[in-house]
Amino acid sequence: MNTKNLRGPVLVILATLLCCSISFSQNQPTTIPPSVPDAVSSPFDKHHAAFRMQTSPFGTPSPDNPQDSHDGIVVRSLKRFGKDQAEIYSAPFRLRNLKWDALVLAGTAGLIATDRQASRALPNTHLSLSRNLSNASLVGTSAALGGLWIYGMKTHNEHANETGELTLESLANTFTVYTLTQFLSGRERPREGTGNGRFWIHNGFDSSFPAGHPMFTWAIATVAAHEYPRPWVEVLAYGAAATVSVTRYTARLHYPSDVVAGSLLGYLIGTHIFHSHCTALSDACHPHHSTAAKILAILR
Repeated sequence: MNTKNLRGPVLVILATLLCCSISFSQNQPTTIPPSVPDAVSSPFDKHHAAFRMQTSPFGTPSPDNPQDSHDGIVVRSLKRFGKDQAEIYSAPFRLRNLKWDALVLAGTAGLIATDRQASRALPNTHLSLSRNLSNASLVGTSAALGGLWIYGMKTHNEHANETGELTLESLANTFTVYTLTQFLSGRERPREGTGNGRFWIHNGFDSSFPAGHPMFTWAIATVAAHEYPRPWVEVLAYGAAATVSVTRYTARLHYPSDVVAGSLLGYLIGTHIFHSHCTALSDACHPHHSTAAKILAILR
């Protein structure tokens, strides 16, 4: 099984969620009705309503930026996406992050040096089971978050709606990073070529580094776990992501370095998207409540 099986679920998820977003958003009012202030029951709700206006690319344009009133949903979404992309790609080149860059590069290099031995030590049994578990965990997690978003849009549940929006943004930003690194690495999979995991062979959208399934699942799971910081949600979300990471290795579809790099990238991108655009709906949105926020602060 190759990444063609990854592209299908991911692209379907992206397309489905985007279509749902546009469909439901076009049915929402583009201005705040006069009755809204009277409907707000507390100062917190008033603050939240204003904050949502300024942060959501799918909702009402920000009153503080007149230009937003002339931009449609697609333009606003693209602007926010472009800003996120700039922040993600510039983060490793900031002076304060160089020590973390060195640590990650050294760890990845160490794993690459032992990849061949680690892969060949695995048995050739139960490969199909591992592949099926990884696919089921990725698709199941994505479907759960997609269903939550549709529920939020239909019932006007702000928390569920925000979770869906940030999940889609996390997937979109992860997809561009995944695509770029795939083309740059061009690495052979464990069962390809000589089995040595050579780099710069494929230089296409079907290479081994970084692992795509873990990358996308960790990005999705991170948003869910941050939006609903409850033990059972975190266990389910991170448990599914960890299952994907392990089974992509045991299925002999990726080397350990591929899996670790993909998982780390997915987690960091999901964390960045959440803390860049979350509102007070989640307790984890407050920096002092979240360890992930401290990591994000370091990366910034």
